[in-house]
Amino acid sequence: MQSKGIIMEIRAGAGGEEAANFAADLFRMYTRYAQSKDWKFLVIDSSRSSLGGFKEISLEISDPSAFEELKNESGVHRVQRIPATEKNGRIHTSTASVAILPKVEAAEIKINPQDLRIETARSSGPGGQNVNKRSTAVRVTHVPTNIVVFSQTERSQPQNKEIAMEILRAKLYEIKREREMNQLSQERQSQIGTADRSEKIRTYNYPQNRVTDHRINKSWHDLETIMNGKLDAIVKTFRKTET
Repeated sequence: MQSKGIIMEIRAGAGGEEAANFAADLFRMYTRYAQSKDWKFLVIDSSRSSLGGFKEISLEISDPSAFEELKNESGVHRVQRIPATEKNGRIHTSTASVAILPKVEAAEIKINPQDLRIETARSSGPGGQNVNKRSTAVRVTHVPTNIVVFSQTERSQPQNKEIAMEILRAKLYEIKREREMNQLSQERQSQIGTADRSEKIRTYNYPQNRVTDHRINKSWHDLETIMNGKLDAIVKTFRKTET
């Protein structure tokens, strides 16, 4: 399959508000990387924490090369640092999960309309405030898999429905792809929604200015640069391991 782009999902994990802040930092890192590549991206759903981080955020990156470059970002990312709210200077460990799902065309994944439950609601802003008096937000439930997708970014119901269906197709394709890979190999892929998602793939250690990827046992000692979206060294290292 030639990917048309990706759906990226970032979710705060263990660590409360600090995990949500870390999820926001990862979002900033990936969007800055996308900007450096001149990739177009669109936030399609998000949920803020009380201190301004993200409980979860989803975005669409529309570029054919995005999947190959970012597919190895899927998994659990761990951060070790002193949170801004920490009064005693203690280092905290928090996590956030990243999923990279390839966008797929409608023809590649057949969905039976009878398998869908589609509901509408009013779009809401920060703090649950209704920002649209019309029911433009769309929630789609795929009954056989119990996958639920919600979209409220756009101002029209048809647009939000199409975005929700796009996300659903990506999730169903990932299930299909994982099943096919498991038939070829006993190795599970580290991806949101699989058995391996609890295993950390990378640690961002602020006191030691170090980023370590545990899958290839390699570290980079320019954490601030990486968090500012300079992921080229990491992406190129993984591309070399695949050749």
